[in-house]
Amino acid sequence: MDPKQTTASSSGGGFFASIASSLSNFGSAMSKSVNGPTGIEIEGLEVVNPEGGTEDAEEEAKKGRWKEEERDSYWKMMQKYVGSDITSMVTLPVIIFEPMTMIQKMAELMEYSYLLDMADETDDPYMRLVYASSFFISVYYAYQRTWKPFNPILGETYEMANHGGMSFIAEQVSHHPPMSAGHAENEHFTYDVTSKLKTKFLGNSVDVYPVGRTRVTLKRDGVTLDLVPPPTKVSNLIFGRTWIDSPGEMVLTNLTTGDKAVLYFQPCGWFGAGRYEVDGYVYNAAEEPKILITGKWNESLSYQVCDPEGEPLPGTELKEIWKVAEVPKKDKFQYTYFAHKLNSFDTAPKKLLASDSRLRPDRLALEKGDLSVSGHEKSSLEERQRAEKRNREAKNQKFVSRWFDLTEEVTPTPWGELEVYQYNGKYTEHRAGIDSSDCIEEPESRPEFNPWQFDNLEAE
Repeated sequence: MDPKQTTASSSGGGFFASIASSLSNFGSAMSKSVNGPTGIEIEGLEVVNPEGGTEDAEEEAKKGRWKEEERDSYWKMMQKYVGSDITSMVTLPVIIFEPMTMIQKMAELMEYSYLLDMADETDDPYMRLVYASSFFISVYYAYQRTWKPFNPILGETYEMANHGGMSFIAEQVSHHPPMSAGHAENEHFTYDVTSKLKTKFLGNSVDVYPVGRTRVTLKRDGVTLDLVPPPTKVSNLIFGRTWIDSPGEMVLTNLTTGDKAVLYFQPCGWFGAGRYEVDGYVYNAAEEPKILITGKWNESLSYQVCDPEGEPLPGTELKEIWKVAEVPKKDKFQYTYFAHKLNSFDTAPKKLLASDSRLRPDRLALEKGDLSVSGHEKSSLEERQRAEKRNREAKNQKFVSRWFDLTEEVTPTPWGELEVYQYNGKYTEHRAGIDSSDCIEEPESRPEFNPWQFDNLEAE
């Protein structure tokens, strides 16, 4: 198969095509409907053992983090939402949460930001895409965690400093629909994202569609890169051990030159065949393959120069471009060392904003292992948010995001249109003013969590 077809096909191309096609039929074959809590088979309730076959489904259904009575009760509550977008319409118990918010996970992408530095420094336009696409693939190691992050409160922020010489700010800019915006910058690049997740609940699984726009501008040559990631499927939400897969294409386009990287995430097949594997090419503007990329998103990636047919050039060899950093052993939430830093005040700048995720009382309680307090604090924050909305609407006022401005641009994505938020530069000015001051901050002086824009909003 002509490797050029990768740019137009969802199943990949070149010498990786045979791998993709051989695995494409595995996903549906390895899942099986199982008996529900009443002993009656529930149509569409599929249990998938990623390390086994269809005969393992019944046994797999008995596993997972839920106690049997909690699992059955939760299923009875959730089955009415089958087919719905449940991004923000369902109140979930903290037993399935991790002590991190969605906007902190946006910052987690920055762990291997040195790859963007290298993309900016290289003179080779195709290696630029090798480095940059490796950066975007690297985050999938963290995304395989099956704990749910907290939904940010409207106006909640997350700041990060002391990493890669850059500043990072993210803000929850909309509650319905849930939308976040983020901006990162150092001497080599600027990174801007508007994110609006869309979901479809399927019973024992949920499809997650990354409705968003991600742009990276490399400062030396001024080129802009645009990302379209694959969708994600979370399996065994209620019955069985939860696991995550992201089969499909990731496309990273150099909007300045027309070059692009097209990488195919292989679907998980029988007994784990193909799981974690990612393969693809860097193409020039004429859609000719220049470099092949292959590896596993949970281990490492390598690249090799190829000929116009997509075959490795004689005399060349695979070279590793990225490798997962060492991770803690038996960590409760499967956190990396970098993930732990995201909750630490070591990565916080001076005079942290009171709206920062680190300060959330429900997140702090869960981090300490107190599920009862965490659940109570989560409910209190959610009711406070509803009270603020009622007060705001009663006064005919609108929430206005602080660090990002809503533009008039509406961009198409494979999963729907997206209203684009733009970084307004005010955080850079805010941070410069603080960093230039002589203030000394004591740990005890950290503020209470306060993302609210309106006063006198006690929950009714």
